[in-house]
Amino acid sequence: MSKVLILAGDFSETLEVFYPYERLREEGYEPVIAAPSKKRLQFVVHDFEGYDTFTEKLGHGWEADIALADVDPTEYVALVVPGGRAPEYLRNNPDVKRIVQHFFDADGPVAVTCHGPLILAQSGVLAGRTSSGFPEISADIEAGGGTYQNSEALVDGNLVSARAWNDNGPWFREFIRLLRERAPLNA
Repeated sequence: MSKVLILAGDFSETLEVFYPYERLREEGYEPVIAAPSKKRLQFVVHDFEGYDTFTEKLGHGWEADIALADVDPTEYVALVVPGGRAPEYLRNNPDVKRIVQHFFDADGPVAVTCHGPLILAQSGVLAGRTSSGFPEISADIEAGGGTYQNSEALVDGNLVSARAWNDNGPWFREFIRLLRERAPLNA
């Protein structure tokens, strides 16, 4: 079975981890969650309730399948980078940078949403690229050499990006299309 790596950590957004996880299983891919250590992660739920920014509540817990240091990115056909607060600290992890750079160097399918582009910016892979993401991180995308575009499902080569969990359907529809094209099952 073809494996797809999902980068996660404590306080990753629940819906941005589980929606891709289940969609990948439906398609016949094996999702693998990588985190700083192999442990039970605490996810969160962000909601938009009329405040100037989102609110955050505890979400589901989930076991990481593998520690980031143990990831050999050549064993995976694609990469998913959820948002939440986890990208704030994951972006500084040298193994995260190594993994992300591998997928961009190999032109492998990458899905990113919400605050996930913080990781791409810190990994130095956004130069000359256009990415969506949570609108408030547009300056971070641009500081990382990219161009920000407010979109529910933006495709730029091997990169499919979106604003947040409420874009999951359009975002992952485009990612699955790209995944089927570039890393079909049983190919």
